Amino acid sequence: MNTTLKEKLLEKNLNVYFVATADKNYNIHKETIVPANPCCNCYSVAKAFTVTAVGILFDRGLITGDSLLTDILSKYIPNDIDPLWYKVTIHDLLTHKVGFGCGMLDIDVEDASKYPSIDYLKLVLNTKLTYTPGTKYQYTDAAYYLLSRVIYEVSKTELSDLLRPILMEIMKFKEFAWSTCPKGFSMGATGLYIRTEDMVKLGILYLNNGMWKETRIISKEWVDIVLSNGYEFSSLGDGWYGKGGMRGQMLMFNINTGKAIAYHSFEDGISYKLFL
Repeated sequence: MNTTLKEKLLEKNLNVYFVATADKNYNIHKETIVPANPCCNCYSVAKAFTVTAVGILFDRGLITGDSLLTDILSKYIPNDIDPLWYKVTIHDLLTHKVGFGCGMLDIDVEDASKYPSIDYLKLVLNTKLTYTPGTKYQYTDAAYYLLSRVIYEVSKTELSDLLRPILMEIMKFKEFAWSTCPKGFSMGATGLYIRTEDMVKLGILYLNNGMWKETRIISKEWVDIVLSNGYEFSSLGDGWYGKGGMRGQMLMFNINTGKAIAYHSFEDGISYKLFL
């Protein structure tokens, strides 16, 4: 990264902490813009890591996009559950088309201590769905909390435990921690604390079709499924795909140029175009 971008960000008085740039050959450069604690909450960028964990289980033949949520979580289904829940698939969760009429479990802006129960799964499954699953987009952290619980039921391994050896042993993350619900399950949607120079590595992984150097983490098939279905990584144009998080977090990569960019900030409304 050159100093021109740093100067531009400082001139605009933008509260950007760190920017990491990388290429598909695993070359990573991080620059500090405004000094801050090195390990930051990436907020909704966490969802892209959950998508990757789902891909690991997809590659093991344990789950598909058509798998039904109620089949996987059968022992938790309330007797009086809304019948529409029986139509919810993993694809619906990944695309935020569960059928919710509003967001749920947004612990970043809500006071979770005031939730009526510490059993977040029960709270969600007792919700009456407003729309037929698969028909209406409603962005909500509840969808990715459900994926966290699905990952545990399918693999018998908690989400952060599933990813930890991959991220820390293979991909060499310096730090890694995930906020949990009161029952000890990773939130899945948010609360992932990592360094910027590590966050950009997920972009490198997707640029290399699921390979990290000599180790395959996810299949090329899953990478193609993610990008074609928009599983959190949205097309930004000109070959760029990206996933943002509240308060100015971003991970993006370009499949044409083999470049990846990540940044942490505390700056609402910042445009990713500043970094291109």
